[in-house]
Amino acid sequence: MKKNIFQKEAKKAFLIELEELKTFSQSKNFNVEELCTNIFNCKGKIFITGVGKSGHIANKIAATLSSTGTPSFFIHPAEALHGDLGMIEKKDAILAISKSGESKEICELIPAIKLKKIDLYSITENIDSTIAQASKTHILVRVNREACPNDLAPTSSTTVTLALGDAIAVALLKAKGFTSEDFAKSHPGGKLGKKLTLRVIDLMIPIKKAAVLKDTDSLKDLIFEVSAKKQGIALVKKGEIIIGVFTDGDLRRQLKKNIQIEKVKLNTVIAKKFQTIKSDALVVEAAETMKKFKVYTLVVEEKNNIVGIISMHDILEANVL
Repeated sequence: MKKNIFQKEAKKAFLIELEELKTFSQSKNFNVEELCTNIFNCKGKIFITGVGKSGHIANKIAATLSSTGTPSFFIHPAEALHGDLGMIEKKDAILAISKSGESKEICELIPAIKLKKIDLYSITENIDSTIAQASKTHILVRVNREACPNDLAPTSSTTVTLALGDAIAVALLKAKGFTSEDFAKSHPGGKLGKKLTLRVIDLMIPIKKAAVLKDTDSLKDLIFEVSAKKQGIALVKKGEIIIGVFTDGDLRRQLKKNIQIEKVKLNTVIAKKFQTIKSDALVVEAAETMKKFKVYTLVVEEKNNIVGIISMHDILEANVL
């Protein structure tokens, strides 16, 4: 085996696919206007079908469309031939992906699709193929060469088709005004879901569980309370109103002065200006605010009332960042 053969051949294949992507993007065949318009105006769902490698690409495109605001499902043509076609209604549409445009299972579906008066769209490399000719809208995807040195295994062609599917999904996303909030509704799980959905109120320590002292309490009182709550910050109130905060950093600075902690009253040392965050703000916004002001804890507000605190420790533990 020649040295570095894997690196050389892998890069060669990669560059072939990159070149085919560039070539297709600059060709007259890159025309998604009609297909996007039809999908945008579809009153039902988009069912995407394909066999073999095209089936895998179809499955991924369906998933991308669904997650970006266009309800879509992958349907295997063989299963559709044996009953699953029943789930597709007249208001729905089918997008068929077939390299040759002659995939037997899809071709056998065409009479039933016509009978049910379902719109058929397709992506093939042959505009004169059976599937292309039966389609209301067709996009021609033809590559100069596959990355496979034998020009057999679908490689460049599937890459271009997959990228085309992503491009269509993004174009539809923009047309629908699909926002990050909309995206969050279909991605509630994992770190991404948390970034888009988790709010300060979900992570904050409510004020009843926070270290809260009176402004007439001493530093000694504060040390005991903060140590007991293990929060690194105390809220200081006058009457029922929070008037300031005192952090563990403030405490260290005071202790360096060699003071008598039982005699120093909090109203003489607290920070009366402190950073706040709304309870309905996203947790990632809280993290950005902490970074901006170089603090590790924020006071949480709700309807002009202090309702709790949130710390960077809480955010990191929730695995949001």
